[in-house]
Amino acid sequence: MDNLGEAQDVNKGLWPSDEPVGNHYSVREKLPRMLDMLDEHGIKATYFAESWSLEVYGDAVEEMTRRGHEVAWHGYQHEPWAALSAQEEEVNFRKSFEAAARAGVSYKGFRPPGGSINERTYGLLRQNGVEYVSPLGNLGIEKGIVILPFEWRGVDAFYYMEKFGAIREAHGEQTGVLSPNAFRDFLLSKIQEAIATGGYVSVLFHPFLQTSEEKFSVMGEILHRIGGDPDIWCAPCDQVSRWVAEHASAFTTDRV
Repeated sequence: MDNLGEAQDVNKGLWPSDEPVGNHYSVREKLPRMLDMLDEHGIKATYFAESWSLEVYGDAVEEMTRRGHEVAWHGYQHEPWAALSAQEEEVNFRKSFEAAARAGVSYKGFRPPGGSINERTYGLLRQNGVEYVSPLGNLGIEKGIVILPFEWRGVDAFYYMEKFGAIREAHGEQTGVLSPNAFRDFLLSKIQEAIATGGYVSVLFHPFLQTSEEKFSVMGEILHRIGGDPDIWCAPCDQVSRWVAEHASAFTTDRV
């Protein structure tokens, strides 16, 4: 899961000035249902949350932790990571980790908003004790940091959000939004492929995009598929990262 509440809208100046923060529908209405669904299927997940949101939604963070889910880092207020200057990146690290410390959260992983990181990010991750990063790319180890990648087709936003039209077109799809069933069909195919090859799949559902029963039904079907198959190991990213690090010789992407 990604994006906790209204952090990005506040950062972009889109949140109404007369609207109090801390009551976003995605956190108050959608997230509890998603957590119950995960419990129903015995699945523990990772939530990449903006650090600004950790204190605003401290109760939700505590509830996710209580249920056994990992809370990982998604920038301070969802800043497009690759566009940050060196100074901005260092400030983002400082503000984010100070907020995490106040919230009692210890980050093990980072998913860069926008999907890309800068070369200098690796050093800052190591300095701050972060063990893995989840950008676009390939599974492996890079500069001492485990890479747990995602791909756009494994993200609900690829199918559901109008602003992803250019990304869809770059992947050979129509520019208009796609159906929840298209998302389901891709994930089921990708999961089956991973079982056959012993591979890795990242699946991403955003709470703010679960806006219909059809979308929740897709999530439920995918959870049923991965939660009930003994051939599938479904785990929070920090656990997967540790497994990759313990089997580092199997991964050849590392660079000094």
